Amino acid sequence: MPAETLALIPGLLNDAELWAKQIPMLDDLVDRIVIPDTTAHEDIRDIAAQVLAETDGSLAVAGLSMGGYVALEVLRQAPERVERLALIDTSARQDSDDQRRRRTGLIELADKGRFKGVTPRLLPMLVHRSRLEDETVTRPIFDMAARIGKDGFIRQQKAILSRDDSRGLLADVTVPTLVMCGRDDQLTPVELSEEMAAAISGAELRIIEECGHLPALEKPQECGAAMRVWLQG
Repeated sequence: MPAETLALIPGLLNDAELWAKQIPMLDDLVDRIVIPDTTAHEDIRDIAAQVLAETDGSLAVAGLSMGGYVALEVLRQAPERVERLALIDTSARQDSDDQRRRRTGLIELADKGRFKGVTPRLLPMLVHRSRLEDETVTRPIFDMAARIGKDGFIRQQKAILSRDDSRGLLADVTVPTLVMCGRDDQLTPVELSEEMAAAISGAELRIIEECGHLPALEKPQECGAAMRVWLQG
């Protein structure tokens, strides 16, 4: 049976709009869908604890990018409550030294009032090149970043920096697990998804072609269909 609650956890500079196309594809399979706010805390552990406090019973947990880091922390804190797991365009690894330096630099810039959200210059890192002019994809990205704002962005980045390496958790995962990634993801390349899927017994690896870092927006029907199979499986 599917879990009682589906937690859909957004990524950095994302909010509930990220999952707008998937919700109607999945809501008949669970009693409740929860999309947690990932901007209220500066520690990934506190965000995961918030997810657990806001829900009851068994959970299907799906996270994209930063949301995947939160999903893994939920699993670390309450493995008995996680009934199935979806890790989408994310990684079980901690940041490299270079990634930490870049994040810290972005936090400092935002602190100085130079937060720009997502700009057209950054879009090629987020979506497949074929969608750079597709406003049905790009407009939600800009709108979500504007709503998250400077302070939310800083808290999200600090939370990401606080996370533990989760590779050691993966061998103990026994619940149905979907690992999904856009073929052309530049931020969390396919190799990171392949690593997670190989470490989790029975995990399904789903690579979405002609897709970047945000399959929930770029390929919403394909993303939702894969998640529906995951929930029913």
